[in-house]
Amino acid sequence: MKKLTTIALTSLLATNAFAHSSVDTTTPENGATIAEVPSEISFDFADDIRLTKVNMTHQDVHTVTLDLGDQTSFGRAFAIPLQSMGEGIYRIEWRGLGADGHAMQGEFTFTVD
Repeated sequence: MKKLTTIALTSLLATNAFAHSSVDTTTPENGATIAEVPSEISFDFADDIRLTKVNMTHQDVHTVTLDLGDQTSFGRAFAIPLQSMGEGIYRIEWRGLGADGHAMQGEFTFTVD
């Protein structure tokens, strides 16, 4: 009985973890090297999410919070204006809420060369 309970609990926790949305694609792609700073970044999620905060760090020195504008409702695709800080490595960190109410976060990087 103990073993059956453990298996059931493990399955339930695993199912709950997979219910959270993940980023399908980002533009620029994670790890990409591009020639110019894009005018915006975009996220495409597998399921609905509400972004709550997006930060951009340039060269591990300057961090700014990006303006989400009117993109405050649940959706799967988001495009956010990006301010240029020149060549170098950009790290984008995002936070949001899944449709199930769970907090989520992630990041991606790209290099402007």
